[in-house]
Amino acid sequence: MGFRSIAGLIFAVLLVGLSGCAIQPTSEPVPEGSLLRIGRFAVKTEQANQAPEAIQGGFVWRDTPTQLTLDLTNPFGSILARVTVNSSVATLERANGEVIQTMTPDSLVDQALGQSLPVQGLRAWLRTQQKPRPGMRVLERDAQGRIVSFEQDGWSARLSNFDAEGPRLVSLLRSETGRKMSVRLVID
Repeated sequence: MGFRSIAGLIFAVLLVGLSGCAIQPTSEPVPEGSLLRIGRFAVKTEQANQAPEAIQGGFVWRDTPTQLTLDLTNPFGSILARVTVNSSVATLERANGEVIQTMTPDSLVDQALGQSLPVQGLRAWLRTQQKPRPGMRVLERDAQGRIVSFEQDGWSARLSNFDAEGPRLVSLLRSETGRKMSVRLVID
């Protein structure tokens, strides 16, 4: 599936969400040692000889010691899709009721969208990091010793505007022959 197909899929999910079919939000408290991040995302794809495509929305990221839940929302706050990851399975539930399951979150996104996105990497990247993770090439640290710029798994990352939990701004870029993808996360 190409970048145009990805944008079409995301657009279709947005239309379903705007039409009133949405997954119900969870109101579970976040256990100690967990990470809760609420914010906005923007994804832009560029492919040679094609017009750039972009999509924006909101997200709620709940990462506990036993489970990750990522809700993607439309501008009105309705949940359009939910990704749930535990030690044995990754599940994508779309607003239209379709469910996809795989062994890892990255393979789930790859299967659902036809494009790899660093879901597993984001589990670490959304937290303050002092030590590099395996495969991470650190490019820059700030005055507090936090990693603020690095490359890992084909992605270049820039982290900034830290609070007690981690970065409040995450900018990711992946360039391949003839195409480029950028992802920007802003924590509210």
